[in-house]
Amino acid sequence: MSTDALPVIAAVDGSAHSWEALDWAVDEAERGGLPLLVVHVRPHAGRAEEERGPREAEELLAQAVLRVSAIAPELPTSTLAPLDFPSAALVSLSRDASLVVVGSRGLGGFRSLMTGSNSLATASMARCPVVVVHTGRTDESDAGQAGTFPDVVAGVAADESSGAVLDFAFEAAAARPGARLRLVHGWTMFSSMLSGGPVFDSEAAAERAERALAELTAGRSEKHPEVEVVREPVRGSASRTLVTASATAALTVVGRRRGGESLGLGLSPVAQTTVTHALGPVAVVPC
Repeated sequence: MSTDALPVIAAVDGSAHSWEALDWAVDEAERGGLPLLVVHVRPHAGRAEEERGPREAEELLAQAVLRVSAIAPELPTSTLAPLDFPSAALVSLSRDASLVVVGSRGLGGFRSLMTGSNSLATASMARCPVVVVHTGRTDESDAGQAGTFPDVVAGVAADESSGAVLDFAFEAAAARPGARLRLVHGWTMFSSMLSGGPVFDSEAAAERAERALAELTAGRSEKHPEVEVVREPVRGSASRTLVTASATAALTVVGRRRGGESLGLGLSPVAQTTVTHALGPVAVVPC
């Protein structure tokens, strides 16, 4: 492990969702040979709460370290308890992280919301990839005896804007022996026309989308020959395919555009739908 390796950050708040996120982060840090930084953000509160806050944070982080030690006793682990708004603190810390891992909801989440506001804000604005770990899988025992799932699934545009998503997805699949990489690309006749493709022939448009995906992945497939790639051009939005695939995927990967964070434009409709409704972990990659 490099001494200057950027850590995997796991955000914990004592909720069941955050403990599952911590477990996922431990596995990912071990897989990548990276240190782990466990973060509990203490929100601004009244004087009485601020007096109790440091002690409660220390107790929670001690519990987290014990949990990490039980799973990966050799994993270099540190802790941090900043006083800030949760998403603001995590976005700031993401500048010096390889990955930020959050639960889909925290202690303050409404049960009617699939993804909490802090998780969504962090995924929309962080400087590094963010994994939102969703709970509630119903098929884990059938999907893999060792707790693994066979596919990494990525939603991609058939152009160079998906380069960061493809790099992340290929590396994620390569790090999971036996995992396939499913590349899902949504296309329409209108998008075909805009890109100079067929206007009225849907079969020709589908074939063109398939060729574009093949060209996009050729170099990366040479770099990772061990990864089986399955290309899936989908007519219409890719979000339904991605959400369905997330139920049995080791990881679902989507991208978000850089530069629109201050206007709330970080996540595209497909990415936001996938993050909000997924049934397994989703990585949001700045691109």
